Amino acid sequence: MADLIWLIPAFPAIGFLINSLLGIRFPKALTAWVACLSVIASFAVSAAIFVKFLGMPAEGRLLEKTVFDWIVSGDFNTSIGFRIDALSIIMCLIVSGVGSLIHIYSVGYMHGDPGFRRFFCYLNLFVFMMLTLVTADNVLLMFVGWEGVGLCSYLLIGFWYEKDSASDAGKKAFIVNRIGDFGFLLGVFTLVGFLGTQGIWTLKFSELQANVHLIGPSLATVITLLFFVGATGKSAQIPLYVWLPDAMEGPTPVSSLIHAATMVTAGVYMIARLNFLYVLAPTTLLIVTVVGLLTAFFAATIGCAQYDIKRVLAYSTVSQLGYMFVGVGAGAYAAGIFHLMTHAFFKGLLFLAAGSVMHAMSGELDMRKMGGLRKKIPITYWTTFIACLAIAGVPGLSGFFSKDEILWMAFSRHHSFWFWFIGAATAGMTAFYMFRMFFNTFHGECRASEEVKHHIHESPKVMTIPLMILAVLSIIGGYVGVPHLLGGSNHIEKWLEPVFGHHAPATAHAGGFSFVNTAFASSGEAAGIEAGMEMKLMIGAIIIGLLGIFIAWLFYVKNPNLPKKFVEKFHGLFTLVHNKYFIDELYGAVFVKNLFRLGALCKEFFDETIIDGIINGVAAAMGGIGSLMRRVQSGFVQGYAFAIILGAIIVIGYLVSRMIL
Repeated sequence: MADLIWLIPAFPAIGFLINSLLGIRFPKALTAWVACLSVIASFAVSAAIFVKFLGMPAEGRLLEKTVFDWIVSGDFNTSIGFRIDALSIIMCLIVSGVGSLIHIYSVGYMHGDPGFRRFFCYLNLFVFMMLTLVTADNVLLMFVGWEGVGLCSYLLIGFWYEKDSASDAGKKAFIVNRIGDFGFLLGVFTLVGFLGTQGIWTLKFSELQANVHLIGPSLATVITLLFFVGATGKSAQIPLYVWLPDAMEGPTPVSSLIHAATMVTAGVYMIARLNFLYVLAPTTLLIVTVVGLLTAFFAATIGCAQYDIKRVLAYSTVSQLGYMFVGVGAGAYAAGIFHLMTHAFFKGLLFLAAGSVMHAMSGELDMRKMGGLRKKIPITYWTTFIACLAIAGVPGLSGFFSKDEILWMAFSRHHSFWFWFIGAATAGMTAFYMFRMFFNTFHGECRASEEVKHHIHESPKVMTIPLMILAVLSIIGGYVGVPHLLGGSNHIEKWLEPVFGHHAPATAHAGGFSFVNTAFASSGEAAGIEAGMEMKLMIGAIIIGLLGIFIAWLFYVKNPNLPKKFVEKFHGLFTLVHNKYFIDELYGAVFVKNLFRLGALCKEFFDETIIDGIINGVAAAMGGIGSLMRRVQSGFVQGYAFAIILGAIIVIGYLVSRMIL
């Protein structure tokens, strides 16, 4: 099987090459077949390896394949090599599986678009880069995939580049990600620089883990913080989250692919992959948790005041990514990856369902112009309902199990009730704004124009079948992680044990207070106290989530006049939140304008005054010398004769004076 792992990223690369080089001669149907089958083939290979892993002992679930040496410079050596273990196989299944469904959905969604072939070329290239990222066996190759998905996000977000808003959003995503990537590179340089002094000239994950004992806690903190800067850019965390909401300018399948299952989860995967470094840096883990919590809460508040359904989902994605960072920041890497997986199902479904709504509503995005779609697009309605229940953390669906696991780990690992409370409050807001979107879109009276009403229809099967598959996964996907408290065995945690180890890393205490005090209890009593506390917190989170759904129902179904009254009473607060706390304007005033001023200064002073001044001065000097020489070369014979005679007199005079003296 090790000889096959390179095929996982290779198939989408082949699809990209075929469609980009030969696709102009293909009919649209053949272009779509090539693109879809290439990703499905990757999923098939991933599934085959996964099945093979199921029959192997936990410690044997590792496949590595070195294709060729890539960079050899002195003692430093790195290769193009791939690694499949319990973590990367989950990521491969998510990326290729959900990616396949999105490719199939895109056949219907992009039908009739003049950029149809170009779109599928970009999608295949994106999946190739993401699979390279998650299967790389070393940091440098992972960084190639990391940068590759950044490039592809620019191409896909700005796909409709003729619109200024789309091209601007693509540039914004590219630039903000470069800021984070600078931190990532500094982390790589620091890691290589230190290990090189110890005689370790490699960035292969297995060798880094074997030599991690050489890195002290202080240096580990610096390195992990630099890597986390990269994660805040790629995974849209405070302060570099601002690119993701604007990325909704791309086609809706792009939103589903980039913002649900692939690119934005790269930062979470990176921290999980480098867990052996992060366990040495409890301060970094605390910072990761705090940033994740703040991002989750902050983005959730903004999501409560948006009218564009895709922007609601965008801020929801930022918020859910915050949850994932809370999980990995608590050292519960398996919990973070578990939520990454369930999020790929229900958020991928929500974005595709939003695309189905747009398809029915002639491209409309404003919820205030929707309503009453329940009976007109029933498949979209029911699949959206399931996804909303899942993301709201309703018991029995996938989001409940993964979100509750993260909340409990944040409480128990950092010994802080406030971490749990902020996370639970965010879950309540999530339930509110998701069902606000749901009720505004599908319930009540249809507020669309008569022309739009006339064309409302359910999407074709090529779009609805992926919705139904993702809806099923949103229901059953969480049962691989049923906690011990509810009688489960948390299979995903056991599956990932060979990668993350059996024991929790040391985490910095966040202060606050904890209700769990086992200092004077026996181990049995301590376990009982902890289980009781976990159950209480679980029930509390369920109640908060259901309360959010109830408030949304009260505001948008039972009494639709309440939102208007609320906005009128709290107009200032609503304006602040609706305008995203004016963070974009703040960044524009503080950073963008000042950078433009700095650029203008560099242009006027350094470029025009110094650089151009030196060049123009040299040119002027050469011109002056040339003018003098031109006078000597007059073209008159008598002038030349006079110069010769004068020169001869000077030479003779010099020789005579030498003889006399």
